[in-house]
Amino acid sequence: MDRPTFPLLPDPLNPRLTRAVEGVDHLGNATQIHVVEERPLTIYLNRQEVVTAMTIGDHPEYLALGFLRNQGMLRDDDEVTQVDYEDDIETVVVRTTRETTYEEKVQKKTRTSGCAVGTVFGDMMEGIDGLRLPQAPLRTSWLYALARQINTTPSLYLEAGAIHGTVLCQEDKPLVYMEDVGRHNAVDKIAGLMFLHDIPAADKILYTTGRLTSEMVIKTALMGIPVLASRSGFTAWGVEIARQVGLTLIGRLRGQRFVCLSGDDRLIRDADPAAVPTEPKRSARKGAQE
Repeated sequence: MDRPTFPLLPDPLNPRLTRAVEGVDHLGNATQIHVVEERPLTIYLNRQEVVTAMTIGDHPEYLALGFLRNQGMLRDDDEVTQVDYEDDIETVVVRTTRETTYEEKVQKKTRTSGCAVGTVFGDMMEGIDGLRLPQAPLRTSWLYALARQINTTPSLYLEAGAIHGTVLCQEDKPLVYMEDVGRHNAVDKIAGLMFLHDIPAADKILYTTGRLTSEMVIKTALMGIPVLASRSGFTAWGVEIARQVGLTLIGRLRGQRFVCLSGDDRLIRDADPAAVPTEPKRSARKGAQE
C-alpha cells in the first residue's frame, strides 16, 4: 500500500459507509436518515483464520494489520510480504515471512467492554509487564487546539452518528482520523497504518471519542504512544495500567476543562483555560442516531 497523504481524514460522503433508511419520527411523520453500515471482515494470518470483526468497511488492510499487531501476533521485526483484501468475500489475508501458529492464543479469548464487542486474544497484560513509555511533555495548548479541530472536522459521526473516532496527532496537528462502530477498530486501523509505514510513536498523541478503558490503554501502550486523551471518562483498571506504564491519560476533555489521572507531572500548562473558546456543539446532523 502506498504511504497515505497526511492529514488522512474521514470521508463522510463515501456511499459504502452509510445507507439512507426510511422511518417515522416522534410525530408520526415520514423521515429519512443515514445510518452507518456494518460489515463482517474475516482476518487471516498466513493460513490461519483469526477473527471475524464487524466494521464499517473502510481501510480493511490497516484494520487487519493493526488488530494482529495489537494482539501480539505481528512482531515489530516481522516482514509483511503481502496484504490481500477480497471485497467479494470480505476477507483480509496478511502474509509474513515468519511461520506463525497461534492456535492456542486464538482459543483463549476475552470479550472486552468495547462497542461492537471487542475481542482480545491470550493474556490481556501480555507485553505490558516491564513496559515503560517515553516520558513525553504535553502542552495544554496542544490539547485545546486538537479538541477544537477534531470536533469541527467533517466526519461520519456528524453525518450519521452511532460511531467512534480515533485520531493520531503530533503536537497540535491531527494526522490520521479513523472511525468505526467500535473504538477498538478505529485504533487498530491507526496501529496498522503506523506498522505498515513505520511511523514513529514516541512523539505522538492518541485522541479517542470513546471511554478510556483497560483495552484502550493497553492498545495505546503497545503502540508506544505516550499520551491518550478523550472526551469521555475513565475506568479504574484503565487508570491503573496507565500509571503502571507511564502513559499520560487525559479524560473529559471538553471546552476549557479536562481531567488528568496519570502523568500530571508531564503537563506544561501554557494556555489560560479562560481564553479557550467555548466548545461548539458537536452532534450528529438532524435525524442521525447515536
